[in-house]
Amino acid sequence: MPDSLDQLNARLLAFARERDWEQFHSPKNLAMALAGEAGELLEHFQWLSEQQSAELSAEKKRQVAHELADILNYLVRLAERLDIDLLAAADEKIAINAARYPADKVRGDARRASEYGDEDTSLDGSA
Repeated sequence: MPDSLDQLNARLLAFARERDWEQFHSPKNLAMALAGEAGELLEHFQWLSEQQSAELSAEKKRQVAHELADILNYLVRLAERLDIDLLAAADEKIAINAARYPADKVRGDARRASEYGDEDTSLDGSA
């Protein structure tokens, strides 16, 4: 991706300001818009088999790409409004998940951390 998140944020901020839309970009409204776009993304996969979802036509893939772009744009705007560094937050969350789901204990198992039961309390966050 040629643009950084900072460059994308600058472009989105300029876009909103040129249209006097920043007044509508409260964290609540951006979160709601983000959820709406995620729903639109889901519609493209509803009722598809696993295989069909992995083998989208060129046109369907373009439509999915546009939904992903909408999601990214709202996410970047929301992070900007809340003064959250998305890359730092992602790094922190990866570290948290690595601790919650040690690879040697969960490899090939898609259960949530809370579903591992008493076999290892470090997976449910209580350790």
